[in-house]
Amino acid sequence: MAAAATTTTTQPPPPPHFLAGKKIIVAGCGMAGLSFAIALRRLWDSAPPSAGSAPELLLLDRDGRRIGPAREGYSLSLHGADADGGLIACRDLGLLDEMLARAVAGDGAAGDGAGGFRIWDASAWRELLRVNAAPHAGLPTAVIRITRRDVRDVLIEGVERTDAIRWHRTCTAAERLPNGMIRVHISPSPSAGAGDGHPEPPTTEDCHLLIAADGAHSKLRASLRPGRDALLRYAGAVQLGGVGRFPGGLPPPLDRDWGMVLTGEGAACFFSPVDKTGVVWALSRLEPESARPVAYDRTSATAFAALKDEALALGRSIAEPFPSVVRATEQDTSFVLPARDLEPFGHIDADGSLPLPGVVFLGDSNHAVSPFAGNGANLALKDGWDLASRLCAAGSLDEAVTAYDALALPRARRTLKTSRDRIAMGHWTGWRYWRFRIVLWFGTWFMWLAGR
Repeated sequence: MAAAATTTTTQPPPPPHFLAGKKIIVAGCGMAGLSFAIALRRLWDSAPPSAGSAPELLLLDRDGRRIGPAREGYSLSLHGADADGGLIACRDLGLLDEMLARAVAGDGAAGDGAGGFRIWDASAWRELLRVNAAPHAGLPTAVIRITRRDVRDVLIEGVERTDAIRWHRTCTAAERLPNGMIRVHISPSPSAGAGDGHPEPPTTEDCHLLIAADGAHSKLRASLRPGRDALLRYAGAVQLGGVGRFPGGLPPPLDRDWGMVLTGEGAACFFSPVDKTGVVWALSRLEPESARPVAYDRTSATAFAALKDEALALGRSIAEPFPSVVRATEQDTSFVLPARDLEPFGHIDADGSLPLPGVVFLGDSNHAVSPFAGNGANLALKDGWDLASRLCAAGSLDEAVTAYDALALPRARRTLKTSRDRIAMGHWTGWRYWRFRIVLWFGTWFMWLAGR
């Protein structure tokens, strides 16, 4: 009797990832765009061979590698108190140690447990609130202060290990082509000339996926989402400030801590060290949007002198070292900044479809927040990581963007609400101010009882 034939079924290889070999343009190399680029490379390197060849990344930014003290010289908070913290993103990006090494203040950032967020009264800098949170998920610290320049440098160096960045390239508009590709219109700045004194002509680049990370004043958002949801909203307050410089060292308590002074007179002032000799200050008050019809010119000695005079008058109830900080301000760091923000928006329509297939808005281009939020850098770093991780894990762009929106939108909306609440509370007067002080006192007492 003949033996039965044996049939071997060969399984077809799994299809490559939907982004394999595709071209991705990252428009904007701020924190969100840089975080995304690093995350995508890092995650793809650990993907199975069946994922296919890595996508091509084209990174464009309207600025140069250095953008000056007015935009880079201030410090910001990166926190690791929960899963949405920027320090969590830095750990996942493999950059946590580099960020910690450059921290200028923080709860344990320098290994000594020094520094933390404080709220002080104006007359004697008495501590009304001390915040020391516990680190999340095994992090060495819950929060650090670090200059924007240092955060940006660490991220740029991380990107440049695998990809080049084309500086001085502004993405002015984008359109979807009949073949499904996205065409991006690019205008080089005059500083990107070919060496003969003439700027390069505008160009276009086509891609399969456009990451619109070109900031709060996004030209791509205005191009692709014209109308009210493309516009920043005035949040009701204006900050004036700069960096005070003390060659002999910062005055206490600003040499260790950062935080806010409340006056109860309609003004509040935020302070934070930027290095061993510099402290950024931002004095704020509520005022109509039309109150300052002429934009502040930091190159004008007259305007700079007027800014300091206004700050000293507005903050007259704030004791030393405030007057000394104002007088020691460096002109090229000075600013008058109206607080503006943007309501976050999703990428998915009610029917589950992508109204702009192939385009994802990332960071401030989707949900710009004012400095009162204190969380913009954390949002940007997490946005970059979360989008890249969802793209790598998903089977389609729709699936990835749906999962990304589920993470990014709730935290952005919470941050927007927090910033608006802080604007209100920081400028309370009368009984509201005194009620708030009592709440702060009880908050500090309960944290002391809990050993925090």
